[in-house]
Amino acid sequence: MRIGIVGLPNVGKSTLFNALTHARAESSNYPFCTIEPNLGIVSVPDQRVEWLASHYKTKSTINATISFLDIAGIVKGASEGEGLGNKFLGHIREVDAILHVVRCFDNPDIIHVEGHADPIRDINTINLELILADLESVIRQLLKTKHPMNAPLGDPLLLKIKTALEGGQKASSVEGAENFGLITAKPVIYCANLDEEHMHTGNHHFERVVEFARESSSVVVPICAKVESELALIDNKSERTEFMSLYNLEKSGLDKLIEAGYRTLGLISFLTAGEPEVRAWTIPDGTKAPGAAGRIHTDFERGFIRAEVISFDDFVKHGSMLKAKESGRVRSEGKDYVVKDGDVVHFRFNV
Repeated sequence: MRIGIVGLPNVGKSTLFNALTHARAESSNYPFCTIEPNLGIVSVPDQRVEWLASHYKTKSTINATISFLDIAGIVKGASEGEGLGNKFLGHIREVDAILHVVRCFDNPDIIHVEGHADPIRDINTINLELILADLESVIRQLLKTKHPMNAPLGDPLLLKIKTALEGGQKASSVEGAENFGLITAKPVIYCANLDEEHMHTGNHHFERVVEFARESSSVVVPICAKVESELALIDNKSERTEFMSLYNLEKSGLDKLIEAGYRTLGLISFLTAGEPEVRAWTIPDGTKAPGAAGRIHTDFERGFIRAEVISFDDFVKHGSMLKAKESGRVRSEGKDYVVKDGDVVHFRFNV
């Protein structure tokens, strides 16, 4: 899963990025402190992987991963070269989803490029720049499809997307737009950056973001980037637990954003387990057994015979694969089986 982080300068993007990835991207109280895009890859915490690794005393444990790409803050006019220009927008064309960080706190000591926080104005500023960048991309793609005699033979779908973008609508408003590498065709997760006082209760800024996101069925994740950055500095497990208890945090910001990412993109994880390796694999929800096997290796899909499957909960309940088999909880599934989240699977194949 690849997630691109966008937002205005000084909304907490780089602070959040550092907290999520334990990176050291520059974070300062002035616009455009991020110049080159920052990439961080983190493991997806999964207690199921930990349990299986302990059970098998495995030699290798591999969690699913998620990549975060933090680009320079986008300002009004970015699509026409303002700020750091639109060259950085190209960095997020290849991500799976957009994490839009929105400032939902008032603090005169932290500079805001517009003078004060107004989350809906800020969201609309970013959206407009992304729409304009996509419009430029669509026009370029249409020009490539023109007849040598300059008679436009443009793709009808591209023309429909162009009309939507010119009307101020995102490309996602047009079915099929996701096939053209457009930024506004990607699903969006809104990250509401709150201060410590309102991190649990929310405030009027947060309520406006929730209402705005509801119109597009987007997920809103409330986070205090400042607290998350402090938590990220704590490596000791018991100290982390104590810190989270102090701030009444049931989950870290990373956990909440990963859950939102999986939900937004419709992803699940299945598991493979044994003494050599325990590993989590990410697949789209609804994937059938051969497709899940192909996630491991194309030979597994091509030569698929069957999948031996047990749910993680059944595995834990019976304590071992042998006891689960004796109780009839290990199933032999064929090509039409739809893999479920938390399935522990062993594939049989022949090439």
